[in-house]
Amino acid sequence: MAVDYYEMLGVARDADKEDIKRAYRRLARKYHPDVNKEPGAEERFKEINRAYEILSEPETRARYDRFGEAGVNTGAGGAGYDYGDMGGFADIFETIFSGFGGMGGATTGRRRTGPIRGDDLRLDLKLEFREAVFGGEKEIRIPHLESCQTCKGTGAKPGTGARTCGTCGGSGQVRRATRTPFGSFAQVSVCPTCNGVGEVIEEKCEVCGGAGRRQETKKLKITIPPGVDNGTRLRVAREGDAGTRNGPPGDLYVYLFVEADAEFKRDNINVESDVGISYLQAILGCRLRVNTVDGSEEITIPPGTQPNTVLTLENRGVPKLGNPVSRGDHLITIKIAIPTRINAEERELLERLAKIKGDSHGKGGIEGFLGGLFHK
Repeated sequence: MAVDYYEMLGVARDADKEDIKRAYRRLARKYHPDVNKEPGAEERFKEINRAYEILSEPETRARYDRFGEAGVNTGAGGAGYDYGDMGGFADIFETIFSGFGGMGGATTGRRRTGPIRGDDLRLDLKLEFREAVFGGEKEIRIPHLESCQTCKGTGAKPGTGARTCGTCGGSGQVRRATRTPFGSFAQVSVCPTCNGVGEVIEEKCEVCGGAGRRQETKKLKITIPPGVDNGTRLRVAREGDAGTRNGPPGDLYVYLFVEADAEFKRDNINVESDVGISYLQAILGCRLRVNTVDGSEEITIPPGTQPNTVLTLENRGVPKLGNPVSRGDHLITIKIAIPTRINAEERELLERLAKIKGDSHGKGGIEGFLGGLFHK
């Protein structure tokens, strides 16, 4: 005997989709095998599901109205499409019956309607040398996706909602079965209509175009810890792209790149610099001010200082990352400038000094005298 799907659901032939959905949900709750243990309930549930699959899809409903059961059996169903294993009804019962996975023990094909975390973002940030040494607050601007405030991230025009996808019945997947002499083979793919969501927005939000998110540029203050270096990565939680369907946002990862300084270099947590003095300052010694990352500081050049001597200023280097109380040292390399030309008065004085000291290297003249003074 031919089955009347309208009669099975208890709706009129001119019933709209919402009336059909309400009738289906009411009967499905009544006859679901997890609720109704009476004989024949499971079979009845399968019939109700079959009726809903036919009448909820405009194309198959039109074929059924015109040709009856034969019209839908010669289509996808006649090619081996297993409606009972679709999982299209799983979305309705998933929140009512825990662990429900579809008829016949099927565990695939559920609609993926849960929140999805947003993507992580990367930002490359340049720092000046002293910013990397001492850290501090830095204001940045990041382009990212934010939840649309108009539709609250749903993508639907305010006052409207979403309906179950008619192509996949809400499962987010479509199955195509092929009969061969060796048996039936099923191919499962993402639903092309809803892109795997299982729902189709009735009216899209005019602000975000139905995406539920908008591209925005946001100002953000981040804290740079003391002692960062090239390649240091900072994680700023929940400042990535907004999630979909009210999912949590991703994280922002800031990669730091330190610009070269004209005066200072860095070796791990030590700071290095050069200071130039005259040969007379090297011979006689002196006190002079040098630049450090902390500011100007006076140092003592001992008499007889040799070229490339390294003086150490303790605790004037880079703070240790994660332990800013511990700092490296500032290493100052002494560069001695020996003149290539001197005036007559300077030559006379140096020659007199050379005679007093004698030619320590067996070379006459000023060149031998200066060479002896700065011999390593």
